[in-house]
Amino acid sequence: MIKRNDLLNKLIDGMKSPLIKVIIGVRRSGKSFLLFNLFADYLNSIGIDDDHIIKIRLDEMSNAKLRNPLNLLSYIKSRIVDNKKYFILLDEIQESVKIVNPAFLNENGELLNGIDKKDSYLTYHYVLNELLNMKNVDCYVTGSNSKMLASDLPTEFRNRSVNIEVFPLSFKELKEYFTDKSNDELFDEYITYGGMPLVVLEDDYKNKKQYLKDLFNGTYYKDIKERYGLRNNDNIDKVTSIVSSSIGSPINPLKIENTFKSNNVSTITDNTIANFLKCLENSFLIKEAKRYDVKGRKYINTLSKYYFIDNGLRNAVLNFRQIESSHLMENVIYIELLRSGFAVDVGIVESWIKNKTTNKNQRVKYEIDFVVNNGDEKIYIQSALEINSEEKLKQEQNSLLKSGDSFKKVIIVKGYKQPSYNEDGVKIVGLFNFLLDSSIILK
Repeated sequence: MIKRNDLLNKLIDGMKSPLIKVIIGVRRSGKSFLLFNLFADYLNSIGIDDDHIIKIRLDEMSNAKLRNPLNLLSYIKSRIVDNKKYFILLDEIQESVKIVNPAFLNENGELLNGIDKKDSYLTYHYVLNELLNMKNVDCYVTGSNSKMLASDLPTEFRNRSVNIEVFPLSFKELKEYFTDKSNDELFDEYITYGGMPLVVLEDDYKNKKQYLKDLFNGTYYKDIKERYGLRNNDNIDKVTSIVSSSIGSPINPLKIENTFKSNNVSTITDNTIANFLKCLENSFLIKEAKRYDVKGRKYINTLSKYYFIDNGLRNAVLNFRQIESSHLMENVIYIELLRSGFAVDVGIVESWIKNKTTNKNQRVKYEIDFVVNNGDEKIYIQSALEINSEEKLKQEQNSLLKSGDSFKKVIIVKGYKQPSYNEDGVKIVGLFNFLLDSSIILK
């Protein structure tokens, strides 16, 4: 068993809150296992009896009747027979169907006059609202990323829910499980096959690849296309491939459109491409990192960077071609920062330099890989596969030093290296040190 202590502790902390705990994240990342195995075992360990832990998997055929919200609520209430605390664990809540509220129907089963059909439905929100008002109930729900988006529940439960995002397995979690593997060996596998639990537990590399391809094409694409009614499979495939190939590079829908047109690949518009990107993002497959003008203290909306939630999924899109260690390392760092709870942007620094040819000053933009927001402070981070010369060091820290402020500046370099400051005040940290303890950038 791969223990996910950081996530489990978030659920344990959530017990202090009366709000609905919503467990979100990309499909097959381990949400159900976290809730029904790790968390349920913890509840047993602190003395909660099984009859006070109500587990319902709505994707199972045996629970098909409970997909009706009225039936679901009735069943849950029938299980609550005393005033002790009950823990309600609802898996795949999006399987709950939408029904017409019986109160809005006449004796012939027709809508009452004056009732708009779209306002007559009961959904799982009705169930969760009821549970939220029951003092001896603590409710936890998971949902498929493609059918229950992160934005769905906060809209319905503004200030009444706590979101807990489940990412694929981290390098730290893999290291704790594969104690016999070296950091280098484990990282090479990690940036190639990622951290999806079933992939990690599979020994055969061919099976790993096939599982990731099938997962993307047979599950993620299928769900996205069904949810959003997408009909042109080729176009969303092409957009996904472009994003996969562009990790670490700024792009936007218009840039992708122009790339397609110049290569006579597709005629889809930037608006359609923007919708595709939003579909992928809402399904937790990619994350958008917006560009931030460090000196101007404002966001630049022209271009963004997109990172994959998991390198294995990204590589599967490209049939395991383009395994560039530098870009995949950057992807790993970004996701680890998000996993650690940081808000992260891509930094831009403008500076004037003298053109040696014209002898005139010109404005040049420098990029900081990540601007980490930590309360009122910021941390500037560069990702460097290696620093093997003084010239390479100057190149990597150039943009950091041009920020012109006193915020902490960090270069993360591949390998194991205890943090140290150089004469320019830049902190050099080993990648493995960071992945095993992300708080190292704060110290």
